[in-house]
Amino acid sequence: MTGENGLHLVPDYRAESTVVILTGALTAANYAELRDGVLEVATDAPVSVIADIRGLGIDDITLMSVFTSIAVRIVDWPGIPFAVVTEHPDHVARMARQAADWFVPVHADVPAAEQARDRPPRRRALQLLAASPDASAVARAFVGRVCEQWNVREHVDDARVIVTELVENTIRHTASHPRLRLELCRDTFIISVADDDPHEAVLLELPTKDGLGLRLVAQTTRAWGCRRSCAGGKVVWAVLLPRRPRQRDAAE
Repeated sequence: MTGENGLHLVPDYRAESTVVILTGALTAANYAELRDGVLEVATDAPVSVIADIRGLGIDDITLMSVFTSIAVRIVDWPGIPFAVVTEHPDHVARMARQAADWFVPVHADVPAAEQARDRPPRRRALQLLAASPDASAVARAFVGRVCEQWNVREHVDDARVIVTELVENTIRHTASHPRLRLELCRDTFIISVADDDPHEAVLLELPTKDGLGLRLVAQTTRAWGCRRSCAGGKVVWAVLLPRRPRQRDAAE
């Protein structure tokens, strides 16, 4: 991807990671472009994301915060490791001065970043749905089977609510076949629905005649969001964490 502000972003899909090679110059004008470009690549990255900035010029030290911003967002979704690769002493020093290295591991090269990354076990299940009124029912049944197989029954009720809203939103507002993905990383359960429509999913201030929609998703989850995908459409995602036991349960 070549931006209008002198920034070049090229994804390199490897077995162990997706490396985003960044060249050109990071400026205030393309700060958001770099951030969103890396996050867009992350939507389709199966294992981890590494930003290779060895060819990136950075004149303003405050702009290094872009990598902290990326790291904070990737933690919620897609919930995969993120690291920065650079061998330039000034890059490393600037990351340290901005405290960005507190949030983002910095390595000299890609193999070192791949070797050092945290590798939590990750489970994934995919389901392509028909663009039909029955899609949400099929999605709920799929969620039930997967939660049973993964022994995460505590997520079943909330996950069914979320997939119903996300799938019906796709059927109602796009001409796409919803692509449902469930992931489990440690104790974090992630639900995402992809479609071919690039228009962002919007949280409305008031309920509509069709129901609460994304407002219900926002109330049910730890975090949710919508991102463009590399294929040109979008992915709407939601994160569930284990329910904390009630005080009475914890005391027993």
